[in-house]
Amino acid sequence: MHVPEQIRAFDENFKSRYSSNKYNYEGKKVVSKTPSGSGDYADYKGDKEKLKQKEKNNNERISIDLGPLGWLFYILIGLAVVYLVYILLNEGGSGLFSSKRNKSIASYDDITAENIEHADIHALIHNAEKDNNYRLAIRYYYLLVLKTLSLKNHIKFEDDKTNSEYLNEIREKPFSKRFEYISYLYNYIWYGKFVVNIDQYTKAKSNFVTLLNQVK
Repeated sequence: MHVPEQIRAFDENFKSRYSSNKYNYEGKKVVSKTPSGSGDYADYKGDKEKLKQKEKNNNERISIDLGPLGWLFYILIGLAVVYLVYILLNEGGSGLFSSKRNKSIASYDDITAENIEHADIHALIHNAEKDNNYRLAIRYYYLLVLKTLSLKNHIKFEDDKTNSEYLNEIREKPFSKRFEYISYLYNYIWYGKFVVNIDQYTKAKSNFVTLLNQVK
C-alpha cells in the first residue's frame, strides 16, 4: 500500500517546547525568566542612585537642623571628651568625684593620715605668721616636712607614729641629721610651749626650709 508523502514545516519555536525540567539532560538548574525590567542593570543603577539621593537628603536635613552654629556643637563635644579623659587620668576611677587639689584645713587637729596629702599646709603657715603665732607656724612647718617626706615615699605618715619612728625610717638618708635637728626644734618649741619671737622664728624656719629643699 502506498502511503502518501507528508510535507513537514520547520517550527521556529521548537526550543520553547523543550525548555522544561523534563528535557534537562545536563543537570543544570533551569532559571525562570525574570519579570520584565526587574533585573536590568539600568533598573539597579536607578535604585542605587535613589539610595544615594536619600542619604544625601538625610545628611542635608541634619546639617540644616544644626544651623549655622553646628561647628560649635562639635567643638563642645570634643572639649567634653578631652575633659573626661583629663579627669580619668588625674583622678583615677575611685577618685572620680573627689578633688586632688589642696584642701582647706582649719586647724592642725584636723590633719590626719587620710587628708594630709591634700591639706593646704602652706595656707595654715601663712595664717599663723600673719597672726604672729610663730609657735603654731613651727608646728605647721613640721607637718609640712612630714607631708613632703610621705609624698616622696621616704616615710609612711601615721597619726600615732612618733618622731623617733620617722627618724628611723630615714636614718640612711642624707638629710636625716637635719630632720633630727628640726624634730628637736619642734619638740622644744611646741611641746615645751616656748614663746618664739620673730628673730628666733626666722632662724628656726630656715632649717625647715633647707630640709624641704633637700628632700627629693
